[in-house]
Amino acid sequence: MFIELSHDVVHGMITYRGLPAPLISEYLSREASRARYAPGTEFHIGRIEMVANTGTYVDAPFHRYPEGRDLAALPLESVANLPGLVVRAPHARGRAVTPDLLLGLDVAGRAVLVHTGWDVHWGKDPYGEGSPYLTEEAARLLADRGAKLVGIDAHNIDDTSGGTRPVHSLLLGREIPVAEHLCNLGALPDSGFRFFAVPVKVRAMGTFPVRAFAIVD
Repeated sequence: MFIELSHDVVHGMITYRGLPAPLISEYLSREASRARYAPGTEFHIGRIEMVANTGTYVDAPFHRYPEGRDLAALPLESVANLPGLVVRAPHARGRAVTPDLLLGLDVAGRAVLVHTGWDVHWGKDPYGEGSPYLTEEAARLLADRGAKLVGIDAHNIDDTSGGTRPVHSLLLGREIPVAEHLCNLGALPDSGFRFFAVPVKVRAMGTFPVRAFAIVD
C-alpha cells in the first residue's frame, strides 16, 4: 500500500516565510500547440519558477557545506527504499523533540520520520510560527546510532528563533539527508514500511522538492 507524504505544489503558495512562492504558468498552451502538430494533436508545456525550498523537499549536505554532496551526488540508497521508523512527538507536548523520545528505538539504517502533527497548519499563518523542531542532542543521538535520513512534518527541523542551525549542521555534516515539510505521517505505522524521497539529480544544488511516499509492508 502506498501512502502519500508530500504536499502539493501550488501557484503562489508559501512554504517558508520570507522565500518567494512558486510561479506556475504556461510556456506553450494547448491552443498554441495546435499550429505545430497535426489536426487533433495538442500538448501542454508548463513552466515553473521557484526556489529550491518549495513544498516537501530534501536537503543534501551541499545545502550546508560547500564541499558536501550535492543532489546529483546523493546515493539513491540514502533517499529511496529505506526501512522507516516513525517517532511520535505530538506538538501539544512542546516544541522541542528531545532525546528521551528516541530512547530504545533501533534507528540504524532507517529513515527516521518525526511525526508532530504540525502539518495541520500547512498553508496557514501559524505554520511558520512556533513550529516543533529537533534538539541538537536528539540529532546527535540519531546520527551516532546510524540513522540514514531524518525527516519532520514541520516548518524546519531546527529551531529557527535564532541564526544557528545545529541540527542541519550535524546531520548534513554526517551525510544524513534531511526531509522537511512532510505530511500525513499519522497514516503510517510506527515501523514496517519503506520510505522514498528522491529529488531531481541537479548538480551544484543542495535542496529540491520531492514526491515523498511510503510503501507499507
